[in-house]
Amino acid sequence: MNIEVSERLKALPPYLFRELDRLRDEVKASGVDIIDFGVGDPDLPTPRHIVEAIKKAVENPSTHRYPSYSGMNDFRDAVARWYERRFGVKLDPPTEVITLIGSKEGIAHIPLAFLNPGDVSLVPSPAYPVYHTGTILASGISYFMPLEKKNGFLPNLNAIPEDVAQKAKLMFLNYPNNPTSAVADREFFEKVVAFAKKYDVIVCHDAAYSELAFDGYKPMSFMEVDGAKEIGIEFHSLSKTYNMTGWRLGFAVGNAEVVRALGQVKSNVDSGAFNAVQIAGIAALEGNQDCVVEMCRIYQERRDILVAGLREVGLNPQIPKATFYVWCPVPDGMSSTEFSMRLLKEAGIVVTPGNGFGDPGEGYVRFALTVSKERTEEAIERMKKLIS
Repeated sequence: MNIEVSERLKALPPYLFRELDRLRDEVKASGVDIIDFGVGDPDLPTPRHIVEAIKKAVENPSTHRYPSYSGMNDFRDAVARWYERRFGVKLDPPTEVITLIGSKEGIAHIPLAFLNPGDVSLVPSPAYPVYHTGTILASGISYFMPLEKKNGFLPNLNAIPEDVAQKAKLMFLNYPNNPTSAVADREFFEKVVAFAKKYDVIVCHDAAYSELAFDGYKPMSFMEVDGAKEIGIEFHSLSKTYNMTGWRLGFAVGNAEVVRALGQVKSNVDSGAFNAVQIAGIAALEGNQDCVVEMCRIYQERRDILVAGLREVGLNPQIPKATFYVWCPVPDGMSSTEFSMRLLKEAGIVVTPGNGFGDPGEGYVRFALTVSKERTEEAIERMKKLIS
């Protein structure tokens, strides 16, 4: 039998993190002690009160049945209360909030709701790969908006050609940003709203890292900006805020018509998030937030050790105000891939090459702060021997 995959699957680039896992495992199998700054998967445990909440919920047989496609009413209510406490944004839970099986799922599905073949998504680059791959799977076309240091790693909206803007249906944004760790201010978001209104573009803002911030900085929500709810949707995840990556729980909020269309896609391709996980999500959102404060303290300590160490070896990383990533230029004369491969093969250190997130990421590597301070210090010592 001749089995041939679809053209859309052929168009997908290799998924970056799967390839990183393969290379890491290959080197590890040769006996090398690996220090992994690659994939952004928290090494800290889920807070105890959230674990206890799901244990209790699983014992209740009512949670074993099919969940609601849009999410439990109680979970969506909790999301709305959290949004008002955190950002001062009021939401109508039945129409402006939807539960997701992790924000990645919602981001991947939203192009299916709005793109026809040949329609354009405005996609930042470098960026989380799913903005582009979700567009491909919906038979859309990605127009890449370069994120460059000279612009503070914000897209230059004025550089988008008029004909592209006219064809665009979606714009993906992500602040605090993965991989660059850049942040956006109100003035930038106001420009985004004006652009979106002018060209009838739906803004899809990925705010997965809004709670991972340092030095007293508090990232804002896109939904705080006047007019944002008229043209946009914002995706959140409990994965990074509460160390729940494996639990697969997130949510999206915003324009009711956009939320409804995303829900229509989801009702045809999944059966909703496990109710017991949503009950644990309520405990996360409504419980004591000291666990988040402590987590940020730990990441900030690691950030400071890593940034200081990278500077000791002659590198000049960005100092992140938020996210748990450090975006670091590679040594002169080396590409992102060359430096990453050298660190892996000669020092047993895994980092993510910046060009894996898109061509404008060339010249950088990304470190995830998901390694203990002791192992971070050890990694610095290995780099000193390698680079000096």
